[in-house]
Amino acid sequence: MPDTAKPFEIARARTLPALKAELAALRAGGATIGFVPTMGALHDGHLALVRHARSLCDKVVVSIFVNPLQFAPTEDLDRYPRDEAGDIARLQGVGCDLVYLPTVDVLYPKNFVSRIEMAGPALGLETDFRPQFFSGVATVVSKLFNQVRPDVAVFGEKDFQQLAVVRAMVRDFDMGIEIVGMPTVREADGLALSSRNAYLSPEERAIAPKLHQALEAIRDGRMTIDTAKIELQAAGFGQVDYIALRDADTLGEITPETKSRRLLAALWLGKTRLIDNLAV
Repeated sequence: MPDTAKPFEIARARTLPALKAELAALRAGGATIGFVPTMGALHDGHLALVRHARSLCDKVVVSIFVNPLQFAPTEDLDRYPRDEAGDIARLQGVGCDLVYLPTVDVLYPKNFVSRIEMAGPALGLETDFRPQFFSGVATVVSKLFNQVRPDVAVFGEKDFQQLAVVRAMVRDFDMGIEIVGMPTVREADGLALSSRNAYLSPEERAIAPKLHQALEAIRDGRMTIDTAKIELQAAGFGQVDYIALRDADTLGEITPETKSRRLLAALWLGKTRLIDNLAV
């Protein structure tokens, strides 16, 4: 007899009532919920987060939402890569049970006036160049957490400062969600996976791994930060927003009390802004 079983279909929700109904079904019997918030254009790094969430919880929810609050007017909100059908296809078979696909009106309805302003790990680095960014991140993540109410949420360490900000917000507001960080997933040549890598030309893509190589050289003591900036620009990078060594727990400056360190960087390659980081 031929196998006539239908492939598993991931549930989808676009409105808050639909989300609540799907979550109630998922939670039947006391199941735990893992959550992976994304902006779509999913790659293997995102899929690794979903698999890990499934290893920790009974059910997994993935959200796909390009959040306008974290983009400045001059940034790439309109051209940010979007591929809903492709994203859902990629989520098949990696442990996702429900995809939440809210519109802007669902997350920020008429008369929405609130924003979360973060200090601590949100100060400096990214904020020096994208002052709106972490307010937008904290606001949307808090909204998503309140709507999904997960037991565990999984984030990638590529956006290390963002991970630190989310952890601080969850701690400070007693949200009771376990925040799990996953190591950065990389291409074979070391380039950190990112949806924005799609912007790179073939020539730029060949140059891009030099960022990771420079961070490794700094970490290993083979190169200073100042030398790395010079060599990266000589290799084809443009503006260096920052390459900085920080306290990994607070993202503040290194002090005698620092227990672990993190090397963080953001540079422009053509019209694409690349970020990366390494434990030191």
